[in-house]
Amino acid sequence: MREGTPAPAQPRHDILPAPPAPPQALVDALRTCATANLADGLPQHVKVLLGLGPRHATAALLCGPALTVRVPAGDNLLAQHAIDLARPGDVIVIDGAAGMERALVGEAMSRWAHARGIAGFVVDGAVRDLDHLRQGPLPVYARCVSPRGPTRSGGGELYGEVTAGGAVVHAGDLVVGDLDGVVCVPQAQAPAAIDACLQLMARERETFDAIARGTLSRDWVVKALGGGAAG
Repeated sequence: MREGTPAPAQPRHDILPAPPAPPQALVDALRTCATANLADGLPQHVKVLLGLGPRHATAALLCGPALTVRVPAGDNLLAQHAIDLARPGDVIVIDGAAGMERALVGEAMSRWAHARGIAGFVVDGAVRDLDHLRQGPLPVYARCVSPRGPTRSGGGELYGEVTAGGAVVHAGDLVVGDLDGVVCVPQAQAPAAIDACLQLMARERETFDAIARGTLSRDWVVKALGGGAAG
Protein backbone atom coordinates (compact mmCIF):
# COMPACT_ATOMS: atom_id res chain seq x y z
CA MET A 1 0.00 0.00 0.00
CA ARG A 2 1.45 3.37 -0.97
CA GLU A 3 2.13 5.90 1.75
CA GLY A 4 -0.90 8.06 2.32
CA THR A 5 -3.34 5.55 0.78
CA PRO A 6 -6.20 4.97 3.22
CA ALA A 7 -6.79 1.41 4.40
CA PRO A 8 -9.87 -0.26 2.94
CA ALA A 9 -12.93 0.30 5.07
CA GLN A 10 -14.05 -2.72 7.04
CA PRO A 11 -17.56 -3.93 6.20
CA ARG A 12 -20.03 -2.60 8.74
CA HIS A 13 -21.75 -5.00 11.09
CA ASP A 14 -24.35 -4.34 13.76
CA ILE A 15 -25.17 -6.43 16.81
CA LEU A 16 -28.55 -5.46 18.22
CA PRO A 17 -29.82 -6.44 21.69
CA ALA A 18 -30.97 -10.03 22.03
CA PRO A 19 -34.69 -10.46 22.79
CA PRO A 20 -35.79 -12.19 25.99
CA ALA A 21 -35.91 -15.97 25.83
CA PRO A 22 -39.43 -17.34 25.35
CA PRO A 23 -41.13 -19.39 28.10
CA GLN A 24 -39.90 -22.97 27.84
CA ALA A 25 -43.48 -24.21 28.16
CA LEU A 26 -44.35 -22.37 24.93
CA VAL A 27 -41.44 -24.00 23.07
CA ASP A 28 -42.37 -27.43 24.46
CA ALA A 29 -45.99 -27.01 23.33
CA LEU A 30 -44.91 -26.00 19.83
CA ARG A 31 -42.66 -29.04 19.68
CA THR A 32 -45.77 -31.23 19.58
CA CYS A 33 -47.03 -29.51 16.41
CA ALA A 34 -46.25 -30.59 12.85
CA THR A 35 -45.38 -27.81 10.43
CA ALA A 36 -48.26 -28.79 8.12
CA ASN A 37 -50.78 -28.47 10.95
CA LEU A 38 -49.33 -25.14 12.06
CA ALA A 39 -49.41 -23.78 8.53
CA ASP A 40 -53.01 -24.92 7.95
CA GLY A 41 -54.35 -24.18 11.42
CA LEU A 42 -53.56 -20.47 11.58
CA PRO A 43 -52.32 -19.44 8.11
CA GLN A 44 -52.74 -15.71 8.73
CA HIS A 45 -50.04 -15.74 11.41
CA VAL A 46 -47.82 -18.73 10.63
CA LYS A 47 -45.19 -17.93 8.01
CA VAL A 48 -43.93 -20.69 5.73
CA LEU A 49 -40.26 -20.41 4.72
CA LEU A 50 -40.37 -21.55 1.12
CA GLY A 51 -37.58 -23.35 -0.69
CA LEU A 52 -35.53 -24.19 2.40
CA GLY A 53 -35.39 -27.97 2.57
CA PRO A 54 -34.01 -30.29 5.24
CA ARG A 55 -30.40 -31.33 4.66
CA HIS A 56 -30.43 -33.82 7.53
CA ALA A 57 -31.73 -37.34 7.07
CA THR A 58 -33.24 -37.90 10.50
CA ALA A 59 -36.74 -36.96 11.55
CA ALA A 60 -35.34 -34.67 14.24
CA LEU A 61 -37.71 -31.81 14.98
CA LEU A 62 -36.39 -28.27 14.98
CA CYS A 63 -38.03 -25.93 17.47
CA GLY A 64 -36.76 -22.81 19.21
CA PRO A 65 -36.45 -19.04 19.13
CA ALA A 66 -34.77 -17.42 16.14
CA LEU A 67 -31.33 -15.87 16.45
CA THR A 68 -31.40 -13.87 13.23
CA VAL A 69 -28.30 -13.19 11.15
CA ARG A 70 -28.06 -11.13 7.96
CA VAL A 71 -24.83 -11.52 6.00
CA PRO A 72 -23.59 -10.59 2.53
CA ALA A 73 -24.03 -13.38 0.00
CA GLY A 74 -21.34 -16.02 0.52
CA ASP A 75 -19.82 -14.50 3.68
CA ASN A 76 -20.26 -16.23 7.04
CA LEU A 77 -18.13 -14.26 9.52
CA LEU A 78 -21.12 -12.90 11.42
CA ALA A 79 -22.82 -16.30 11.28
CA GLN A 80 -19.72 -17.75 12.95
CA HIS A 81 -20.04 -15.13 15.70
CA ALA A 82 -23.72 -15.98 16.13
CA ILE A 83 -22.78 -19.46 17.34
CA ASP A 84 -20.68 -17.95 20.12
CA LEU A 85 -23.48 -15.58 21.18
CA ALA A 86 -26.36 -18.05 20.94
CA ARG A 87 -28.22 -19.38 23.93
CA PRO A 88 -28.86 -23.13 24.18
CA GLY A 89 -31.99 -23.93 22.22
CA ASP A 90 -31.65 -21.04 19.77
CA VAL A 91 -32.26 -21.59 16.06
CA ILE A 92 -29.77 -19.63 13.95
CA VAL A 93 -31.65 -18.19 10.98
CA ILE A 94 -29.26 -16.87 8.33
CA ASP A 95 -30.36 -14.46 5.63
CA GLY A 96 -27.61 -15.12 3.10
CA ALA A 97 -29.31 -13.13 0.31
CA ALA A 98 -30.22 -16.50 -1.26
CA GLY A 99 -26.60 -16.81 -2.41
CA MET A 100 -25.97 -20.16 -4.05
CA GLU A 101 -22.26 -20.02 -4.87
CA ARG A 102 -20.61 -20.29 -1.43
CA ALA A 103 -21.69 -22.42 1.52
CA LEU A 104 -22.39 -20.57 4.74
CA VAL A 105 -22.57 -23.62 7.05
CA GLY A 106 -20.64 -26.89 6.96
CA GLU A 107 -19.42 -29.67 9.21
CA ALA A 108 -17.19 -27.61 11.49
CA MET A 109 -19.91 -25.04 12.23
CA SER A 110 -22.49 -27.78 12.68
CA ARG A 111 -20.30 -29.61 15.19
CA TRP A 112 -19.54 -26.44 17.15
CA ALA A 113 -23.19 -25.38 17.18
CA HIS A 114 -24.27 -28.80 18.46
CA ALA A 115 -21.63 -28.67 21.19
CA ARG A 116 -23.03 -25.27 22.22
CA GLY A 117 -26.56 -26.64 22.53
CA ILE A 118 -27.94 -24.79 19.51
CA ALA A 119 -31.15 -26.31 18.14
CA GLY A 120 -30.30 -26.01 14.45
CA PHE A 121 -29.77 -23.82 11.39
CA VAL A 122 -32.08 -22.31 8.80
CA VAL A 123 -30.00 -20.95 5.92
CA ASP A 124 -31.33 -18.89 3.03
CA GLY A 125 -28.22 -19.77 1.08
CA ALA A 126 -25.97 -22.76 0.57
CA VAL A 127 -24.48 -25.36 2.93
CA ARG A 128 -21.92 -28.09 2.36
CA ASP A 129 -20.48 -31.28 3.91
CA LEU A 130 -23.77 -32.95 3.20
CA ASP A 131 -22.54 -36.38 4.24
CA HIS A 132 -21.97 -35.11 7.79
CA LEU A 133 -25.19 -33.07 7.88
CA ARG A 134 -27.20 -36.13 6.87
CA GLN A 135 -25.66 -38.26 9.60
CA GLY A 136 -25.38 -35.61 12.29
CA PRO A 137 -27.89 -34.82 15.04
CA LEU A 138 -28.39 -31.14 14.19
CA PRO A 139 -31.35 -30.16 11.97
CA VAL A 140 -30.15 -27.98 9.08
CA TYR A 141 -32.40 -26.40 6.45
CA ALA A 142 -30.96 -24.63 3.42
CA ARG A 143 -31.78 -23.39 -0.05
CA CYS A 144 -29.07 -25.42 -1.79
CA VAL A 145 -25.71 -27.19 -1.48
CA SER A 146 -22.36 -25.90 -2.74
CA PRO A 147 -18.85 -27.31 -2.23
CA ARG A 148 -17.26 -23.86 -2.30
CA GLY A 149 -16.45 -22.33 1.08
CA PRO A 150 -17.41 -18.85 2.30
CA THR A 151 -15.51 -15.62 2.54
CA ARG A 152 -15.02 -14.11 6.00
CA SER A 153 -14.87 -10.41 5.31
CA GLY A 154 -17.69 -9.53 7.67
CA GLY A 155 -20.64 -7.21 7.43
CA GLY A 156 -24.28 -7.69 8.24
CA GLU A 157 -26.47 -7.67 11.32
CA LEU A 158 -27.33 -9.87 14.30
CA TYR A 159 -30.74 -9.90 16.02
CA GLY A 160 -32.38 -7.75 13.36
CA GLU A 161 -35.11 -8.38 10.82
CA VAL A 162 -34.17 -10.90 8.13
CA THR A 163 -35.78 -12.52 5.13
CA ALA A 164 -35.57 -16.29 4.82
CA GLY A 165 -37.51 -18.35 2.32
CA GLY A 166 -39.46 -15.28 1.30
CA ALA A 167 -40.74 -14.67 4.85
CA VAL A 168 -39.76 -11.92 7.28
CA VAL A 169 -38.32 -13.34 10.50
CA HIS A 170 -37.59 -11.34 13.64
CA ALA A 171 -35.25 -12.28 16.45
CA GLY A 172 -37.21 -14.23 19.03
CA ASP A 173 -39.81 -15.55 16.60
CA LEU A 174 -40.41 -19.24 17.15
CA VAL A 175 -39.13 -21.52 14.40
CA VAL A 176 -40.46 -25.05 13.84
CA GLY A 177 -39.05 -27.45 11.27
CA ASP A 178 -39.67 -31.06 10.30
CA LEU A 179 -39.23 -33.09 7.14
CA ASP A 180 -41.98 -31.06 5.43
CA GLY A 181 -40.09 -27.78 5.85
CA VAL A 182 -39.88 -24.77 8.16
CA VAL A 183 -42.45 -22.35 9.57
CA CYS A 184 -42.09 -19.29 11.76
CA VAL A 185 -44.54 -18.07 14.41
CA PRO A 186 -44.27 -14.70 16.20
CA GLN A 187 -44.29 -15.30 19.95
CA ALA A 188 -47.46 -13.26 20.46
CA GLN A 189 -49.37 -15.52 18.05
CA ALA A 190 -47.86 -18.80 19.26
CA PRO A 191 -50.58 -19.72 21.81
CA ALA A 192 -53.32 -19.26 19.20
CA ALA A 193 -51.28 -21.18 16.61
CA ILE A 194 -50.82 -24.07 19.04
CA ASP A 195 -54.53 -24.15 19.86
CA ALA A 196 -55.49 -24.16 16.16
CA CYS A 197 -52.93 -26.90 15.50
CA LEU A 198 -54.30 -29.12 18.28
CA GLN A 199 -57.86 -28.68 17.01
CA LEU A 200 -56.75 -29.66 13.51
CA MET A 201 -54.90 -32.69 14.85
CA ALA A 202 -58.07 -33.82 16.66
CA ARG A 203 -60.09 -33.56 13.44
CA GLU A 204 -57.40 -35.50 11.60
CA ARG A 205 -57.55 -38.32 14.17
CA GLU A 206 -61.29 -38.58 13.58
CA THR A 207 -60.67 -38.82 9.83
CA PHE A 208 -57.98 -41.46 10.27
CA ASP A 209 -60.27 -43.50 12.56
CA ALA A 210 -63.07 -43.32 9.98
CA ILE A 211 -60.67 -44.52 7.28
CA ALA A 212 -59.65 -47.47 9.45
CA ARG A 213 -63.32 -48.35 10.12
CA GLY A 214 -64.31 -47.95 6.47
CA THR A 215 -66.91 -45.29 7.36
CA LEU A 216 -65.29 -42.19 5.87
CA SER A 217 -67.79 -40.01 4.01
CA ARG A 218 -66.58 -38.37 0.78
CA ASP A 219 -69.74 -36.32 0.24
CA TRP A 220 -67.77 -33.12 0.55
CA VAL A 221 -65.88 -33.92 -2.66
CA VAL A 222 -69.14 -34.29 -4.61
CA LYS A 223 -70.50 -31.06 -3.12
CA ALA A 224 -67.30 -29.20 -3.96
CA LEU A 225 -67.62 -30.42 -7.56
CA GLY A 226 -71.05 -28.85 -7.82
CA GLY A 227 -73.32 -31.59 -6.56
CA GLY A 228 -72.46 -34.44 -8.86
CA ALA A 229 -69.58 -36.13 -10.62
CA ALA A 230 -69.23 -35.94 -14.39
CA GLY A 231 -70.72 -38.91 -16.26
